Amino acid sequence: MDAPILIAIAAALFLTVGGGLLTPVGGWYARLRKPTWNPPNWAFGPAWTLILGLWAWAAVLAWRGATSPADRQAVLIVFGVNALCHFLWSPLFFKLRRPDLALIEVVFLWFSLLALLIFLRPLSVLASWLIVPYFAWVSFAACLNAAIVRLNRPFA
Repeated sequence: MDAPILIAIAAALFLTVGGGLLTPVGGWYARLRKPTWNPPNWAFGPAWTLILGLWAWAAVLAWRGATSPADRQAVLIVFGVNALCHFLWSPLFFKLRRPDLALIEVVFLWFSLLALLIFLRPLSVLASWLIVPYFAWVSFAACLNAAIVRLNRPFA
């Protein structure tokens, strides 16, 4: 297995495991009022596992599609920014118990995904399409986050 595949898998595993560890679904979360369309707790783990697997695949395709050192550096930057935005959401929402701050942060995550969609297309059309489920899920999650803020505020 070559280095880009190993690095992409390691990054996806880091985000999956790290996100899981930073997402204690305990009493505080259970007591929050949620909209009727909130998915069951068990759905989030499989959804994120699949999404981050597709993300890793997209990263490998983008790396292979990059034809210059500058393009490869840009691949690292857009995926790195997205990973950082992805990683910040759970501690804000669950560890700090601040869905209001997580709602602000999810905007950055959403734009990092939009940047991935646009940036990846010239490198690999398939890579760009592989990000679409992530983009859709984060769009849904942002709406869910907003509904939770609306139903439970204030958080400060």
